[in-house]
Amino acid sequence: MIEALNEFDRSLMLELNSHYTPLLDEAMYWVSHKFFWIPFYLVLVGLIVRKNGWNTVYVLIAIALVITFADRFTSGFMKPFFERPRPCHDPEIGHLIHTFNKCGGKYGFASSHAANVFGLSSFLWLQLRKWYRWIVLLFVWAFLVSYSRVYLGAHYPGDITAGALVGFFFGWLVYHIYLLASPKLPALGKQY
Repeated sequence: MIEALNEFDRSLMLELNSHYTPLLDEAMYWVSHKFFWIPFYLVLVGLIVRKNGWNTVYVLIAIALVITFADRFTSGFMKPFFERPRPCHDPEIGHLIHTFNKCGGKYGFASSHAANVFGLSSFLWLQLRKWYRWIVLLFVWAFLVSYSRVYLGAHYPGDITAGALVGFFFGWLVYHIYLLASPKLPALGKQY
């Protein structure tokens, strides 16, 4: 069963990774780069401030926890435990993988990029969905960032799927902890 899933993942990787162009190479590199999204993150912080006022501090702490948990679980536990090579380092198909710039560390299961962006998207969707119905579009952004990792040859689709599930879980978990803790937290100023 596991070997059949690996073969399917490799086949899907080769198909998805084979559609590349110089223009997309550059674009996907930037989509995958965390600093490229700083203006986007500032817009999100603005939305959080608008909804939470001074208590935004607590929301930002919760977001930091989501990303820390998701990142540490994937990078600190899953990658060293499973030791699954990234597609670009896979001895069986690595020579067939299109990469742009650099591939990343040796192991790729599960994707920290996917865990982080899906964790952030999940938490913010749960926290802001009543005020901003369009916030569900964060999942399109998370998918795009995650797909860029496949395009760049750094992760298998299965790495992305597992990372997204980890992110969903920690986004959901921290949001519910935040809900339980928020009535006990002191108000930090006038609410909007």
